[in-house]
Amino acid sequence: MLSWIVAGLLALLVLAPSDAIQQEPPITAIKDVRIFDGDTVIPRGAVVFRDGTIVDVGTDVTIPSGAEVVDGTHQTVLPGLIDAHVHVLYAQVLRQFAVFGITTVVDMHMDVAVMQEIKSRQAEREPTDVASLVSAGTLVTVPGGHGTEYGLSIPTITGPDEAQSFVDARIADGSDFIKIIYDDGAALSNEFPTLDKATLTAVIEAAHRRGKLAVVHIMSLREAREAIEAGADGLAHLFCDDAYDEEFGRLAARHDVFVIPTLTVLQIISGTFDPAAILDDSVLLPYLRPTDFDQLRVPFPKTTGRAGYEAAERAVRQLKAAGVPLLAGTDAVIGVSLHHELASLVEAGLSPVEALIAATSAPATAFDLADRGRIRPGLRADLVLVRGDPTEDIRATRDIVGVWKNGVRVDREAYRRSVQEHIAVVERQRHARPPEGSESGLISDFEGGEISASFGFGWSISTDAMIGGRSTAAFEWTEGGAQGSAGSMLISGTVPEGGPFAWAGAMFYPGPRPMSPANLSAREGISFWAKGDGKRYSVMMFAQSLGYRPAIQYFVAEQEWTQYTFRFEQFGIDGHDLTGVFIGGGPEQGDFVLQIDDVRLE
Repeated sequence: MLSWIVAGLLALLVLAPSDAIQQEPPITAIKDVRIFDGDTVIPRGAVVFRDGTIVDVGTDVTIPSGAEVVDGTHQTVLPGLIDAHVHVLYAQVLRQFAVFGITTVVDMHMDVAVMQEIKSRQAEREPTDVASLVSAGTLVTVPGGHGTEYGLSIPTITGPDEAQSFVDARIADGSDFIKIIYDDGAALSNEFPTLDKATLTAVIEAAHRRGKLAVVHIMSLREAREAIEAGADGLAHLFCDDAYDEEFGRLAARHDVFVIPTLTVLQIISGTFDPAAILDDSVLLPYLRPTDFDQLRVPFPKTTGRAGYEAAERAVRQLKAAGVPLLAGTDAVIGVSLHHELASLVEAGLSPVEALIAATSAPATAFDLADRGRIRPGLRADLVLVRGDPTEDIRATRDIVGVWKNGVRVDREAYRRSVQEHIAVVERQRHARPPEGSESGLISDFEGGEISASFGFGWSISTDAMIGGRSTAAFEWTEGGAQGSAGSMLISGTVPEGGPFAWAGAMFYPGPRPMSPANLSAREGISFWAKGDGKRYSVMMFAQSLGYRPAIQYFVAEQEWTQYTFRFEQFGIDGHDLTGVFIGGGPEQGDFVLQIDDVRLE
């Protein structure tokens, strides 16, 4: 019987059509198209790719029979764009980057566990519907320094003797390069600790000993010069402290550094960013979720003014004149921002072709991504096809006809449909009925001898433990409240040293489940009475439109009962999708005791 089975299998192999066994992978050709190959422009030609790899490109290209042919008349094909400075909060955002033509992102600081998950998936099989990730993982900073405020529990460094072990630990995590913070906050009218020059130099040298690039975050001209002189390979950001040094461009050129200006974020902190530059663009809007709108409109302290941004633009022109590689990066968490960054680079003095180089071949060269960033035979078929001519009008990068990642076309239409469906859900929430029991506006007056609420899920403890923090909190009913009332909520806890985004306290959930949305847009805000120990406390608003990041306001709890009122507009929300209200300790460190009473909607 075994011989019959073997014979049958052999017969199947003999009789099966040969192309069923040796079938060639599908081949695609974009013909009659303008080609920007990452360096130069070919006015009219063709690009042929198969099995994720470019096989031919140029003016004299034979299109194989059976190829899927894409007509590129009046269009331009570009290498897949590279955003050289992003922050990936979660894996799903990589899909949006790909939809906007960004096929590779360079992350400058992210949760290590998320990085490892994404990179493990990439190692098994390079995904074709999301951007590829290159990441620094955890950045290098000191206790309490910039980078510790974002809610991630991260290691920190205190001196040059720790440099090699610190760098080696980052490499063991999976970091592709080393990102270093050298920023004391002065350029943004803040003040926080940063590395000293000896530690900065030691970390750069430690990275180089392991064959890794050292990219340094700076915000002032002094910090930029000192980072370059310490041996940095690149600068993440340009300075924005209204400073000028006519030698800066030549200094950068002599030291062979690259610079990622991140003009978009410098516009935001200088107050010169206009969200309408993106939100009024009809070719971008169908692919933007409401949370993307809110990311672009999020209020940000304007600390430098127009003069600070003009200093960055001057520096761009200096660097261009000196031949320093400029890389397009946004410091953003959403993909659409790169198209604004390209326009900003052109406004700062780059030609459209130079701006395209900054988003393709320049970052590929800087970060040693030899298989992408150009349209050449043998390289990855990461491609973007756009209407018009972005080598003359940089805004043409926005009008995307198609994106191919590893030779597979990204389904932008499915993404667009998902966005429209999400918008419909948001609109339904905007018109949802207010929670039952919220009519009077009272949330809690604590008069019944227990911790309860008039509506919603009610009160729960909330601390930074969910993101690896060590803060603790508890609450209980206690006798005596504001204006002689019978009782109040007593919140106590500890916020240990661990960065300015630590928190511990009480969270009220207005929906039927924790973090489910409630429509409270008929109200203007929230008020409560509080008394405490004279420390600064936080009020955090959570809403679907804020994404994963709460908006925060602060108050000082006086020793006598005092009423505090916060309007929704102070948090950049209107209350239609409120998911949580936090009141409690942080970021001020130490033990705390806080009483609150008569919490109500206004």
